[in-house]
Amino acid sequence: MNFNRIGFIGCGSMGGALAKCAAMSMARAGHGELLLANRSAKKAEALATETGGTAVSNEEIARCAELIFIGVKPQFTEEALSPLVPILAARKDRFLLVSMVAGLTMERIRTLAGGSYPVIRIMPNTACAVGAGMMQYSSVDATREELEAFCTLMRPSGTLDELDEKLLDAAASVSGCGPAFLCLVLEGMADGAVSLGLPRDKALKYAAATLEGLGRLSLESGMHPGALKDQVTSPGGTTIQGVRALENFSVRAAFIEAVTAAYDKTQELKKKY
Repeated sequence: MNFNRIGFIGCGSMGGALAKCAAMSMARAGHGELLLANRSAKKAEALATETGGTAVSNEEIARCAELIFIGVKPQFTEEALSPLVPILAARKDRFLLVSMVAGLTMERIRTLAGGSYPVIRIMPNTACAVGAGMMQYSSVDATREELEAFCTLMRPSGTLDELDEKLLDAAASVSGCGPAFLCLVLEGMADGAVSLGLPRDKALKYAAATLEGLGRLSLESGMHPGALKDQVTSPGGTTIQGVRALENFSVRAAFIEAVTAAYDKTQELKKKY
């Protein structure tokens, strides 16, 4: 099966990146209509020009899109969906809601949308913008055929992995928030190299390529990170001294705390919105 009309309510960084992925898939398939709406109409219009989509209103998307992506912040979700409740209720055809709203469960999205509609909840990350993202997803009342069509549509974003909804918040705390955490690593490694005389552009390039390469090596080898570390740390060598310095600053504990803090904040959002 194929979705003929794809709508995005919210075209921010994440919504915009996924809209571009959808546009790529539709271009390859040779069919489909991309509908884009945003609080700032100019942002939707600019994205429409870039993707070949059409800038429309939230109401128009609610009226005709078969797959409706909801990409607004948690505090604005009720405001965005409330006017759409009667429009969605009046539809006689089948449609799915796709939520990327942090902290809001599928049941909460259904409540705000005013009906027991099929929902796919996704947790994408920023690397989706370059086709190297990690997106977990859960669903309620979506058919296997619909989920396969959804995954095909989103394949240009990177890796998709189906996960029980109760684990989505934990997953998002790693892959969703993780890029920000790793930016600190990237910046710190580059700063260290600059302090030793390496030009800034080369320092950033080398640090970024190192992170990218390690990610691929970990995924493709399936090796435990400790084993990968041991491959580099020769007895009495330079790398083990750097590892020792990191351990003195409790780097592993800091990352554990960062992931846990992100998860705790998500639980607060659930109670608030």
